This record gives sequence, structure tokens and C-alpha cells, in this order.
Amino acid sequence: MRFYSGFCLEDESFLFSHLIENGAFNLYGFSYGAIKAFEETKKKLENYERVDRLVLFSPAFFQTSSQAFKKLQLRSFSKNSSRYLNNFIKSCFAPYDVMDVKIRQDGVEDLEKLLYHEWKRDEVLKLKERGVVVEVYLGEKDEIIDVNGAFEFFKDVANVTFFKNANHFLQFNQ
Repeated sequence: MRFYSGFCLEDESFLFSHLIENGAFNLYGFSYGAIKAFEETKKKLENYERVDRLVLFSPAFFQTSSQAFKKLQLRSFSKNSSRYLNNFIKSCFAPYDVMDVKIRQDGVEDLEKLLYHEWKRDEVLKLKERGVVVEVYLGEKDEIIDVNGAFEFFKDVANVTFFKNANHFLQFNQ
């Protein structure tokens, strides 16, 4: 089992422990980490390695966002990354209380990669054709990604679970 962390986060897999199964051939990714888990799955399959499940928690989905929004995010991060991260973490936990999470220092390049990543239907379908079970978990109250856009994209190519009243970390009322 391998877990890929979200943007500027480290070791947050504990927040998803109720959804993670310890299988040797399972890959998990949260937010930006979902992109990394997806890319790693493709690479493993190209090298004829086994992958049973790819689980994407609140995958970074911004392909429906405007150029202006993406540029504003990059500019805000570049101007004051600590303020940006503070607001980002609050938004990840909204509308619920913020919990302690480990922060790592990702760069503007990482933010740019996640904002401009484009999920492609045929690439997800190729994984499924190779026998990979693709699961996507989304939260209704997610203030980070375009939840509706992600749902519309993934609903026909993956097993999608949509949590009512859940935030970016897929937390419910506490």
C-alpha cells in the first residue's frame, strides 16, 4: 500500500484510515497526491507491475476552473506562501474545525502542476481495462476542488462515492 499526500501536506493518511485497506497492490492519493498516485499507477502498469486498486480522495480537479482563478492562486502563493497555506488548510477543513496536520514546503511548480493537470477519460479507462479498480471519493462541502466537475468527469469511468456534508478531507460533522 502506498499513500501520496496532498499539496504541502505530509502523513495525512490518518484522516482516511477508515477508507484505506492495507493491500500490497493498492495505491492511494489525496488531492494533489491523487495525481501522483494516478501517474504512478500508469508507470507501474507500463512496467508490467501489478496494481489492484487506485483510490483517489478528493482528487485535484481544476480543469473546469478559469485561467484567472489559476493565475490568482499562483500569484497569491508566490507573494506569501505561509498566508496562502494557512488559508488553504482552513479551506480544506471547512466548514469544520481545523485539525493538526504536518506541513511540508512544496513549491509554486507543484501548485502549477495540480492547477493545470487535466484528467483524461481514455487514460482512466486504460487502467480499468488492465484490471485496476479505480475509486474516487468526493465531499459535498469541499471548498478546494470543483466537486461537481469531478463528479461529472469520474462518474462514468470510476466507482464514485459522494459523501454528503463532507469537506476536502472527507470529514463529516464532528
